[in-house]
Amino acid sequence: MLTYTYYGKEDFRLADKSIPKLKSETDALVKVTLSSICTSDLHIKHGCVPRAVPGVTVGHEAVGEVVAVGKGVRKVQPGDRVSINVETFCGECWFCQRGYVNNCTSPSGGWALGCRIDGMQAEYVRVPFADTGLTVIPENVTDKQALLAGDILATGYWAAKISEIEKGDDVLIIGAGPTGICCMLCAFLKEPRRVYICDIDQSRLDFVAKHYPDAITLKPEEAAKIAYKECARKGFDRVIEAAGTEESFRLAWEAARPNAVVTVVAMYDSPQTLPLPDMYGKNLTFKTGGVDGCDASEILTLISEGKLDASDLITHTFELSDAPEAYELFASRRDGVMKVALEC
Repeated sequence: MLTYTYYGKEDFRLADKSIPKLKSETDALVKVTLSSICTSDLHIKHGCVPRAVPGVTVGHEAVGEVVAVGKGVRKVQPGDRVSINVETFCGECWFCQRGYVNNCTSPSGGWALGCRIDGMQAEYVRVPFADTGLTVIPENVTDKQALLAGDILATGYWAAKISEIEKGDDVLIIGAGPTGICCMLCAFLKEPRRVYICDIDQSRLDFVAKHYPDAITLKPEEAAKIAYKECARKGFDRVIEAAGTEESFRLAWEAARPNAVVTVVAMYDSPQTLPLPDMYGKNLTFKTGGVDGCDASEILTLISEGKLDASDLITHTFELSDAPEAYELFASRRDGVMKVALEC
């Protein structure tokens, strides 16, 4: 089968591999129909993910059809159309029982697919813990609508949840890329007073204004003035940082009101400094880390009910065999690209 595979820093290649076999009674084999390219894939390519294993097939966001299951699988069966979760998790360990599935203690748990074990930019993928890692897609939801449910919509849903957004809050999203927009869409589900989204890239703000007019767009340099002028408590009640730069990290805590929650979902290419003396007295709560992606069922239900739809983010589609060209476009941000889908 055809795959897109990581061999080392700046070295991704199309490669032929054998179709995976089931290794455990809780495994499933899925024929991938549509996968996507994620910024995290670029972090692997640039050598910023030390745990990524050379020789691994990349990709951790996809939909497909189940073709085989182990005898211990109960919730999916061959023929089911499924969303594949970014994380695999046992569902039984101390962390999983509390919803912290990113920290599943199983050797195959957490973010493994496309990082430590072969992922989804391939014609087939073996999914460990199929009962927790796969979610059946409702009949009225298309593959395109479901594609983002397993990763960036899961990230947005998780970020909005842990940010403790309350009805009437003023929320700032930093970064109008795909992850930031998914955070924005899920923030709206919490019925805040207003949701603002900022970015240095005017074309991305224009994209938001065109497709999601309920959001208020602004440039980062405007955030402090807007916070003081328009927010009831002279700062944003909740801030979600999805941009991943030194400047955006600083803006996240500077724009927050005292006693706000600042949620960091971005990945960074280098360490960030938390200047505690500068922020002394703001009494901020920081929440950070990788997504606990265990909400796929709720997300797909919201999509099915017409309450959530991020499919406009998929601006370009390529064949898997054209993955090098697709990656070049995604990395360059040319041609209005937001998310790239790969037909497998």
